[in-house]
Amino acid sequence: MSKNQIDHDRLFKELLETFFAEFMVLFFPEAYQAIDFAHLKFLQQEIFTDVTEGERHEVDIIVETRLKEEPGLILVHVEP
Repeated sequence: MSKNQIDHDRLFKELLETFFAEFMVLFFPEAYQAIDFAHLKFLQQEIFTDVTEGERHEVDIIVETRLKEEPGLILVHVEP
């Protein structure tokens, strides 16, 4: 990447980490109501394998969190 190019992917990830609650309320208002935003953890880029096809895929943004007043964890996956 040259000096004059903007790393849009990195900037998008930073914005999403900073404004995750606002992103959820704007685009997914029902899910926003259920998520406990006190328990957000942004995970590193993950790689998973499609067992039926044998293909490897990279997940850009994945957030570990909880639902309000529910046990256990959920994962929120966002692809720009």
